[in-house]
Amino acid sequence: MKHVIKVLVVDDEKLNREELIYLLATYPNVEIVGQANSGESCIMEAMKKKPDLVFLDVEMPGMNGMETAASLMELRHPPLLVFATAYPQFAVQAFRYEAVDYLLKPYDENQLGQTISRIEKMLVGPEEREQEAANKLGIENEDGVFYADPTEILYVQSVEKQVKIVTKSNTFYTKKTLKDLEKRLNAFHFFRIHKSYLVNLNYVSQLTPWFNGAYNLRIAGRDEPLPVSRNYVKELREQLEL
Repeated sequence: MKHVIKVLVVDDEKLNREELIYLLATYPNVEIVGQANSGESCIMEAMKKKPDLVFLDVEMPGMNGMETAASLMELRHPPLLVFATAYPQFAVQAFRYEAVDYLLKPYDENQLGQTISRIEKMLVGPEEREQEAANKLGIENEDGVFYADPTEILYVQSVEKQVKIVTKSNTFYTKKTLKDLEKRLNAFHFFRIHKSYLVNLNYVSQLTPWFNGAYNLRIAGRDEPLPVSRNYVKELREQLEL
């Protein structure tokens, strides 16, 4: 199971905070524990919430991002830092504070994803790393055997005589049956929505009525709608809703 990354978002502009929080919401292992609009309030929030990671704006009135970073480094449990700014000239200075990364605004989703992956690896301990290795899904096809983290799989689709496995960054094809994959993925919060589809419930973002009691389902970050057979709608909603 992945480490939940507790995140504090700091930016003096509300729209920038909201944009980053929206993008981070697509990562099921990221928990937003707070936000702040100044360096001073960032320090207070960090002392109370003890985040693993702070996304820190560089250009802020009063205490700027670099000054805030210096204060954060003095905490008993200093968080990891990712600086964010529209000005690339601050990059060298940012890494003096051992920043994990430096993001330019407007945010690039691919770069943000790489940053989150890097932080996941930094926060995983030896025991968790060993457990993650044991939980890889082996995907065998004519090109060899590929290994995927089940928590990174968005959905699985039966296509003619093979199965398509769609992850955050790749698409794989295998001769394994959908039924076999369903057995192996049930422990990772997967659910059958159709005779040809399994979805990772952690990434479901929307359900919309289609016709004759059936629905369309949307996966966060994907454009294609997935069909939900009417026979599965009731149980799917029970699984998704509090």
